[in-house]
Amino acid sequence: MKTITLYDVARVAGVSYQTVSRVINQAAHVSPRTRDKVQAAMQELNYVPNRGAQQLAGKATRALGLLTTDLALHAPSQIASAVKRRAGEVGFSVLISMVESHDWQACLTALQELQAQRVEGLLVSVPLEREVAEALAAAAPMPVLFLDVGNDAQVNSLVFDAEQGARLGVEHLLTLGHRHIALLAGPQTSVSARARLSGWQRALQQAGIEPGAVAFGDWSAASGYEKAHALLNEKPYPDAVLVANDQMALGVLRACAEKGIRVPGQLSVIGYDDTTDSAWFTPPLTTIRQQFKEAGRRSVDWLIAQPAADSTSRQMRQSVELIVRGSTAAKQPEALQDDDLAQCLQELAARVARRSTDL
Repeated sequence: MKTITLYDVARVAGVSYQTVSRVINQAAHVSPRTRDKVQAAMQELNYVPNRGAQQLAGKATRALGLLTTDLALHAPSQIASAVKRRAGEVGFSVLISMVESHDWQACLTALQELQAQRVEGLLVSVPLEREVAEALAAAAPMPVLFLDVGNDAQVNSLVFDAEQGARLGVEHLLTLGHRHIALLAGPQTSVSARARLSGWQRALQQAGIEPGAVAFGDWSAASGYEKAHALLNEKPYPDAVLVANDQMALGVLRACAEKGIRVPGQLSVIGYDDTTDSAWFTPPLTTIRQQFKEAGRRSVDWLIAQPAADSTSRQMRQSVELIVRGSTAAKQPEALQDDDLAQCLQELAARVARRSTDL
């Protein structure tokens, strides 16, 4: 197929190729009527501007960089989607660099790759320790905003309020009468996982309650399944379990089903994130919602408004909310639980008998 050029667009639009160039580069001195004609011609011809050539010519590409972790995980993928959506609305593209490790060298290499592509600002959606985050901010020649760092990092940051989320989950369970509460945290290497765990522990301590047990997963449903079997290995079972993300909570629900533990009849479960699928779990999952779309909008808007020379660090928080669904319920008396179990066994026996008769 023939490559479409500026001259082809100019011919269809009935203007000079210099005018097409001015429209592509968003020059101010082009009339709205002419701009519309050029854009219509570009759309008709499926013309895509050569951003590489624009960079070589020293022309601004209006791009932001996103340094992120594993996009197979829900939170990083949702943040990336929200950032790209908002950046597109305000005329920016987003260049993504994904790192497998969260150490200084990996982050520095990713920063240099994005810097070579002339990004105007950088969003860092990687869980980083204070020292690495501060060193990365100092090495960056453009404004940087961190989306997953601790409160002690002296960098520009916009993070979800883990303390608020932990408190909402604990208070909900206490209101339902639960006192024997287990904790399934994320990996200890994750800043956000540690923040959720410490928030749970503080909220329980303030209520005069010790956590029944603590386990650590790796954010995956498989690890939630494995750790739930360990947490539920011996009776008496906990009344409830707080889980650091919805994917691990899905594994918990699977383990409960296999062990014959009814949720929420015998165990209440609370997740974290409010993934798209969590409302369709069995039962639908009570969880802590993080507003990824709003965080994407705020982070992009803040970043493109910052002058590169501004050295003042700002720590911003994004609120979260409790979403109550079917995986939590008031604690039932032990006698009632036993009666419910007996009823379930009777119903199961009746089903087996009916199936035998049909055969």
